[in-house]
Amino acid sequence: MGCGTSNCGSCRGCGGCRREIVLTPPEAALLRRLGEVAFLPVARRRDGETPVYLEEADYSPAECGEALAWLQLKGLVSLDYHLPLANFDYAAYGQELLHGSAALTAAGQEAVEVLELQGMR
Repeated sequence: MGCGTSNCGSCRGCGGCRREIVLTPPEAALLRRLGEVAFLPVARRRDGETPVYLEEADYSPAECGEALAWLQLKGLVSLDYHLPLANFDYAAYGQELLHGSAALTAAGQEAVEVLELQGMR
């Protein structure tokens, strides 16, 4: 069942229809970062789905990739591998990866605003 339906299964992190979202520290850090800048550079393997993000100093690329994947599943972030950032040097990501960008969705923007007002519990 999809989130928000009458038979919501309360998927990982959703909290059910109570509109509560559970975030890991890397997820919260990436949401806050996207609240500061409009877009982040991402990449992924051509045959994979896991995002790669190398710009976060506090978390490993694996932690950031997993966090971005979950943020996308929670509907808070949009990942687009057809829209790489203009004027960003993707050299550290390598030529074999698809280059793209990450941005907040409307729900993600709302979550950032709640984080700024209420903080995390």
